[in-house]
Amino acid sequence: MYNAEQLKNLIHQKALRFGDFTLASGRKAKYYLDGKQVTLNSDGARLVGEGILQLLETETEFPSAVGGMSIGADPITAAVITVADIHGKSLKGFLVRKESKGHGTNKFVEGPVSPGDSAVIVEDVVTTGGSSLLAIQRAEEFGLKIKTVIAIIDRMEGGREAFQKAGYTLKSLFTIRDFGLEPPTE
Repeated sequence: MYNAEQLKNLIHQKALRFGDFTLASGRKAKYYLDGKQVTLNSDGARLVGEGILQLLETETEFPSAVGGMSIGADPITAAVITVADIHGKSLKGFLVRKESKGHGTNKFVEGPVSPGDSAVIVEDVVTTGGSSLLAIQRAEEFGLKIKTVIAIIDRMEGGREAFQKAGYTLKSLFTIRDFGLEPPTE
């Protein structure tokens, strides 16, 4: 059963770091959220899987698949599809490569998905949304139907607005405000 407070405490203990950081978006920050410290931990993976499954159940139509940009979304995808099975729900996972592997099928999207499947993009931390927007582009080029992005944490730095502008919805288990932090003002 999903326990938001337990996940929040785990994120605070294992993933939240303070200092001077450069984020994937190129922005500078005074704190960093290392989602893999939680998603690659057995308790964290279970809690993330349960929380995201709960958000998936609020979708108008339960999706066929979940996935996102490798490497950050890989453990999230595995957790969600595993928890879905435990709850008797059928759900496929997929991975989106940053670059095609240059051999074999040369695909950007890997997994048991088919063109026409409805899918949700999963992400550990959303800042500007750039990584997930690229995952959406590649997934849609493959033929997946994407409407929603679900993140563990929204840093509240423009990602939600970028998704809205592109026609997608962002849902998150937490925002940085849940950790007593505020988005930067510019």
